[in-house]
Amino acid sequence: MQDHQQKTVVILGIESSCDETGVAIYHSERGIIAHQLYSQVKVHQEYGGVVPELASRDHVRKLMPLIKTSLDEAKMSPEHIDAVAYTQGPGLIGALLVGACGAKALAMAWDKPAIGVHHLEGHLLAPMLEEKSPEYPFLALLVSGGHTMLVDVKALGDYEIIGESIDDAAGEAFDKTAKIMGLDYPGGPLLAKLAEKGDGSEEKFPRPMTDRPGLDFSFSGLKTFAANKVYASDKSEQSLANIAEAFQQAVVDTLVIKCKRAIKQTGHNRLVVAGGVSANLSLREKLAELMSKHGGEVFYPRHEYCTDNGAMIAYAGYCQFVAGNKDKGQEIQVNPRWPLSEAMTSQLGR
Repeated sequence: MQDHQQKTVVILGIESSCDETGVAIYHSERGIIAHQLYSQVKVHQEYGGVVPELASRDHVRKLMPLIKTSLDEAKMSPEHIDAVAYTQGPGLIGALLVGACGAKALAMAWDKPAIGVHHLEGHLLAPMLEEKSPEYPFLALLVSGGHTMLVDVKALGDYEIIGESIDDAAGEAFDKTAKIMGLDYPGGPLLAKLAEKGDGSEEKFPRPMTDRPGLDFSFSGLKTFAANKVYASDKSEQSLANIAEAFQQAVVDTLVIKCKRAIKQTGHNRLVVAGGVSANLSLREKLAELMSKHGGEVFYPRHEYCTDNGAMIAYAGYCQFVAGNKDKGQEIQVNPRWPLSEAMTSQLGR
């Protein structure tokens, strides 16, 4: 570990867990020096959601060209790279296998170690790439299309999930509600945009699971509630905007209420918010107010690091590298349902 910390470390990171192909290069002294991202939105748009087989095929087409472009952008060659990090899970198994196979092949060809990274750990650590980054310990709210959870982060690799969604994730509820409204895929950001024109006071939405103790979330019922409102409305733009605003505020208020409880439970005064939904402006505003009242701070990744990206995987890979963790052998292993709580245990057992 000491040897790694005494010299410059350069990590190539590959993200391919779902519908974005991300490649980035992290330099221990200069930060992210290359960042390439290809989104498959147009590929999946006509289907209204991610088609796993199409996602895998697109990763195959885009991965190697993005790696070459990243090396060119960083003005580096393979000999400059110390390790190749990749998303090992969770995610779509076919998509994960594309990234894992690519990373293992490069690692073997370049005679470098490969490092499997937990996708959610990547999101959780993404704010560390900013000039103003949090110190451990802190509370983390990971909120995206696939996950909504509160994590007590005591140190790197020491994570305790203290609350999570028992059904739909917040981002998933946003996308499904947007689809019901007739908005294009991906609908979450479009719903948030429509909500700017709405008056949420015209509609009364519940704040699910806030009337009982605990930190778990449930957004499936809220999505159904919104669907019933849409079906009963006149479908005018203003009516849909009012529903969108009311729905968004219900989700935001629920997340804020749970964060407030978690802050009281953990005693932390630092809150990290990461994942695609962390870009939501209403959520940012409300959480800033919450942390200001508690004399604390809230930290976010920059906008391009909120959604899936290679930068967060490169950085998480760097953290694992300096900790002495790397894959053992050349066997290809991915974990589509890899719990965050098991991430460090699995890595130490390599």
